[in-house]
Amino acid sequence: MSARSVISCLIRPVALLVAIGGISSAQQARPSVPTPESVFGFAVGADSQLVDYDQSIGYFRKLAASSSRIKLVEVGKTSFGKPWTVAVISSPQNLAKLDRYRQIAQRLAHPEGLTDSAARALAREGRAFVDISGGLHASEIAGSQHTPQLAYELLSRANDPEVRDILDNVIFVLWPSINPDGQDIVVNWCRDQYAGRTGSMELYQKYIGHDNNRDSYMMNVIESRVIQKVWREWEPNIIYVHHQSSPEPTRMWIPPFADPVGLRAPPIPARTINTIGTYIAQELDAHNQPGGVHMLATFDAYYPGYIDYMPVFQNIPAWWTETQGGSCATPKPIGRPENFPAEYRELRPQALYLSPWPGGAWRLRDAVEYMVTASRATLKFAARFREELLYNRYQSGRDVIKKYRNTAPYAYIVAQQQHDPMAPIELLRRFAFHGVRISQLDRDATADGTSYPKGTWVIPMDQEFGELVRELLEVQKYPEMGDDLPYDAAGWTLPYQMNVKVAEAKTPLSADFRAAMKPVKGTPEAWGKSADYPFTTNAVAAGIVAPGGVIAGSGEHILLDPKQNNSFRFVTKALVEGATVRYVANSGKGSERWAVSGVNSAKADAWATELSVRADRVATVPDGPVAPKRIALYKAAPGNMDEGWTEWLFDTHGYSYTLIGPADLQAGDLSTQFDVIVMASQAFGGGGGGGRGGPAGGGRGGRGGAIDSTALIAGESRTRAVDAFVSGGGTVVAWNQGATAAITSLRLPVRNIVAGLQRSEFFTGSSIMQVTVDGAHPVMAGMPETADVMVSGSPVFTTLEGFDGSVIAKYPASPLRSGYLGGAKYMQGQAAAVDVKKGKGHVVLFGFQPQWRGQPTGSFRMIFNSMFFSGEVSASAKGTPGFWTPPIVP
Repeated sequence: MSARSVISCLIRPVALLVAIGGISSAQQARPSVPTPESVFGFAVGADSQLVDYDQSIGYFRKLAASSSRIKLVEVGKTSFGKPWTVAVISSPQNLAKLDRYRQIAQRLAHPEGLTDSAARALAREGRAFVDISGGLHASEIAGSQHTPQLAYELLSRANDPEVRDILDNVIFVLWPSINPDGQDIVVNWCRDQYAGRTGSMELYQKYIGHDNNRDSYMMNVIESRVIQKVWREWEPNIIYVHHQSSPEPTRMWIPPFADPVGLRAPPIPARTINTIGTYIAQELDAHNQPGGVHMLATFDAYYPGYIDYMPVFQNIPAWWTETQGGSCATPKPIGRPENFPAEYRELRPQALYLSPWPGGAWRLRDAVEYMVTASRATLKFAARFREELLYNRYQSGRDVIKKYRNTAPYAYIVAQQQHDPMAPIELLRRFAFHGVRISQLDRDATADGTSYPKGTWVIPMDQEFGELVRELLEVQKYPEMGDDLPYDAAGWTLPYQMNVKVAEAKTPLSADFRAAMKPVKGTPEAWGKSADYPFTTNAVAAGIVAPGGVIAGSGEHILLDPKQNNSFRFVTKALVEGATVRYVANSGKGSERWAVSGVNSAKADAWATELSVRADRVATVPDGPVAPKRIALYKAAPGNMDEGWTEWLFDTHGYSYTLIGPADLQAGDLSTQFDVIVMASQAFGGGGGGGRGGPAGGGRGGRGGAIDSTALIAGESRTRAVDAFVSGGGTVVAWNQGATAAITSLRLPVRNIVAGLQRSEFFTGSSIMQVTVDGAHPVMAGMPETADVMVSGSPVFTTLEGFDGSVIAKYPASPLRSGYLGGAKYMQGQAAAVDVKKGKGHVVLFGFQPQWRGQPTGSFRMIFNSMFFSGEVSASAKGTPGFWTPPIVP
């Protein structure tokens, strides 16, 4: 078998898209390709010199003016409104036929009805779309710096045989930066450092910073939706995202990944990743760039939330690399072997580290050069194995379709009637935006002996992206890995997080059931019409119609059901209009309600329609406590992702709030300004992540229990100010590290029983646990009796002598729902959420993250309710007597 055939057996496909017009007909003589140095005034990667996004795009415009082999395409705008551009690089002949090649990529990516012979013909005709980017994590600065250098080397050497082969066989989609806002934030911060101005850096993407690489399947932020839109339109054959940094003394970490890898990753793209990874390492060695390493314990591919790995479930080889170095352009200290970790000091070649780095100087320029080599190796590989890549994309999708025509689950079935009727809409629109086909029953039909009514949604699994569907909907059981515990999330099952009942079809769908399934399709909103690029810009998502909103009955008061998350959007709109909001425990409607009074009737009806809220008008309401509305969100330092996610939650649901910091606590007098102060997890510190896993991991060498973060409100005057605020009648709401800090700083009679435990004793990673809630307590209004919550380095509570208040959520005997739990005995029967009375006020503590990465929509309402839990509402709150009895602490 030829070497080409051997590698062919290891490979397979990918995808790509964007709307691009035809290339210019002007083929007159162009100026020579300008060097980066001639435009920037310094060489890319020079010490203490960085290129910001506008400079980078300015250079790419000069490249486009000087070469017929590049086109610039605006794909959208960033969260801060910056125009976002990609460069498409290929031969003039390929650019002239771009639409045709995109059609081929689309057809091979969606193989239903295509024969093997037809697919091979398309693969021979088509071109490999390769998507490469840097700067996703903007502080890993070399990624966004290498892209102009890479473009220059391709365009200035277009007649070199190797480059000509790339341009003839590949359509290269290059993101100058895949995080433009972040590039500018980091570059400006670095320039301040060079000038001697100190200070912490803000998150390098609006709201979420480092977690932009944890938002792949949820697409909660604008940038994630723009990226996915581009990929679905181009359907690339390769996606490669540059990161930093590799562990010392290695110079570049490259796939294959460490175990565990994605359980549902199709084998063809997964093996292609391994093949290309080793090819990149070989090219580094060929260019005398030692230090390439594979696997390691730190870089697994288990969690599908990574935006640079999730496409594998869509049959695309997608991966990242980690190049030595970090933020700013400051040379690293001279590397000396005697200072290397013990296993690397002898400079001995190892099976996965065959060319050890011998030490020496390391500058930003070195990182840029390694990245350029790796990117060119990827392009070279794609050019050499173009037909295989294109055919493998088809074959992998074809195989997934065939698999689920003969293997359960045959479909996932989603009822319209849910705890929150908008929850399945939120779930399904995300799948649709990812290219998943969805049907709806046009009449009653039966599957697995269960009758489903007309209107039920069905996700058939015999489709090319079926593995993505299963990966996100099924329950995760983290594999036994000895001492290697979860690096990032161990469980993410979306039906649990979003509280959506989803049924698996365990037997083949009958002909009658399939005949009742009608593909969903609506009229999409034009891309770019709305600044937030909603899911309904996708035709299938637009066809997933929300239930009609209506306010029934008559009267001046409106009763809103807290089961519906959008009820809180209604409430926040009403508060802006000056309405009064009351908590009504006995509404006469079967459960607790939030009552809104004093809002214009026509506006209320319009809001109900817009938000799909179902509510009731009544002439009178029982006397109930008036909800407060002065909310503060504490930001101890810039750069905290959990605080950023909380801002995202408030902004997307209309909450008015004030950001406060240590100086505000220092000033005191908080009760005259605020009713509720929120302290998110890890708000005690700064930083944008710290490694691929960010703070959510900890599995590789991390601690078991939550950190007692006393630094959150450290300082006697700050502690006194918060203590006075609570004792005077205010409410503090805190979770995870924010909760442990509140316990310590406010001397609450609550103990975190897992504090200080080693990971061998107690560990969860980020996993989904079940809790039993006290629905009689206002904070739990609208929650089901048992709920699923995301536990991520979280505390577990018990109460101490002198405790006054209520335990409002507790763990059952078997708390684990999805993911990993080591040391279950420390959770069994213990308190998961507590309302602590202190003076006239309250401290609400959650031992989980109710808004973890914007995913657990089923627990959002705990935070929403808490924002009104102060003053009259908290003073009148009563938990259920006997709800919780303290178990013995292990």
